[in-house]
Amino acid sequence: MLHKHGLLVIMTALCCVMSANASLTTPQETSDSLQSNFLKRQVDQNMSVGRAIRSIAGHYPQEVVSIVDVALDTYPESYEEIIYAAISAQPTSTEEIVQLALEKKVGSCASIVKLAIEAEPSYANFVVKAAAKSTPDDLDEIVRIAVLTQPDSADSIVQSLSQDYPSKLVEILSTALNAVPFVGEYVVDALLAVFPNQTEQVISTAIESAHSNQEQVLKILASAQHAGLAQDKVRSLAAQSGISEEQLTAALK
Repeated sequence: MLHKHGLLVIMTALCCVMSANASLTTPQETSDSLQSNFLKRQVDQNMSVGRAIRSIAGHYPQEVVSIVDVALDTYPESYEEIIYAAISAQPTSTEEIVQLALEKKVGSCASIVKLAIEAEPSYANFVVKAAAKSTPDDLDEIVRIAVLTQPDSADSIVQSLSQDYPSKLVEILSTALNAVPFVGEYVVDALLAVFPNQTEQVISTAIESAHSNQEQVLKILASAQHAGLAQDKVRSLAAQSGISEEQLTAALK
């Protein structure tokens, strides 16, 4: 177990041991070597890399990202345990940890996104933003995995990513609703709040992704009306979706 000044004491001792060879290494190499030795000592004491990460994060939260960096290099086969432990112990570092894991390619983008969201569901937005920034070509898969893993945050996930990648709005919305159609009305409301000039496009895409689920289509049309879409357009979209006049009227009351 680490005491209050444990990291300083251990790092200082290791530094003294290595001082004879200091001239042969760069400051970065020396720092990495010190952290690696420190981490290995903690793993030995805690019996697992996950427990070691939690212990270090609990005592030295400001060091968690640099320790995760070393841990992923030292124990790449344990990347799932490392990421989960680090994020659950220090969620404010979620974005940096996800970027680090993706840069090191320790696992697939989908597996890292899923793992990070499971570790701290309330930071799902930070996870998807970091993942999209690091691997933009995987945007569709990031959206799909994220909303499946944390459907309660689907609206904010879609809203956040659409604001970062407005040209991909249709693809992001379609992917999210194909994965979790039952959140359609919430996702639509979230998008219309930030894209009021694209109401018709958002509604049309959402309806197409509703898989002919009339209940969902009616909820989406109600959102369209509340957002100010013209009544004749709402009725036109309803007719195209096989919604009767009576059904629409009842839904819009």
